[in-house]
Amino acid sequence: MQSLTLAADNRSVRYWASGQRLLPGLLFAFTLAAVAFELRNLLGITALSPLIIAIVLGMAFRNTMGIPGAFKPGVVFSMRRILRFAIVLLGLQLSFAQLVKVGTVGLAIIVVTLACTFMFTVWLGHRLGIDRKLAQLIAAGTSVCGASAIIATNTVTGASDEDVAYSVACVTVFGSASMLLYPALAGLLQLTPHAFGLWAGASIHEIAQVVAAAFQNGVASGHFGTIAKLSRVMLLAPMILALGYFSSRRLQTIDGDGVERPTPQSVPMPWFVLGFIVMMLFNTFDLIPHVEKTYLVQATTFLLTVAVATMGLETDLGKLRAKGWRPLLVGAGSWLFISTFSLVLIELVYS
Repeated sequence: MQSLTLAADNRSVRYWASGQRLLPGLLFAFTLAAVAFELRNLLGITALSPLIIAIVLGMAFRNTMGIPGAFKPGVVFSMRRILRFAIVLLGLQLSFAQLVKVGTVGLAIIVVTLACTFMFTVWLGHRLGIDRKLAQLIAAGTSVCGASAIIATNTVTGASDEDVAYSVACVTVFGSASMLLYPALAGLLQLTPHAFGLWAGASIHEIAQVVAAAFQNGVASGHFGTIAKLSRVMLLAPMILALGYFSSRRLQTIDGDGVERPTPQSVPMPWFVLGFIVMMLFNTFDLIPHVEKTYLVQATTFLLTVAVATMGLETDLGKLRAKGWRPLLVGAGSWLFISTFSLVLIELVYS
């Protein structure tokens, strides 16, 4: 009994110590999010999403003053865990009746855009002479879901930490550019809310960036953009399976009997997507009272703002200069390709 009590006490101490490590970064991220909301109110630009203000604040702070080491654990926790938790809660604003609206055509546009963007990016990387693994990471981050896809894809590519960091910085910067530019282009292109949401969901890198951009064009665009993006995220697992298969054909190991065999690869699953679907079920069958759901919707927006602020804090513009101009050109080319290619498909289908 005494040993069990001691083990429980040790676990409590570890949890407490872990919480203390996270606290400085969490407090700073939550402060940035609160400042973003307050700035929006003070400036009187209520149509501007606090998510956009938050990522600009985060990037400005990171690249002018730097981030103290004590903030790092909390920042990483916010960018990964809080973001995924907020995405799960976002499901409470959607229903499966809306999911049907993506339709076969919408899903086909997403799949074709993803596949063509990945192949184009790898081809462009080869043409410009950058490392194949780095090109694949940039391709995955651009075509699927930003940093999450890069980290997942690296389980089969085995690129260096430097390449992973560069790829994350690259797709975050260009995804942020889309987040800022798309709402400004909505009126010029005269896209319907449905078409704009599909464009954002099929082409912008990170989920939070899609949410920030799509909701700038109204609630209908925001909801449809989120659904389209989550449909795209669901394609992460099959993409990694395919990439792992082709990588295993190249990476061979020689075992004890001298026979070459493919290296086994593990495939991570985006489990937060399942949580999102569960919340959609809750909303579809109206299982949460209206008052509680209203509070949860408000909390979701704030948590997404926290996560986006930490994405800004993790964006080191210096990393984009460290490897020269060629990898940056690959990221820019991939970004322009997915934005243009998806828009052309949508215009052809919905015009």
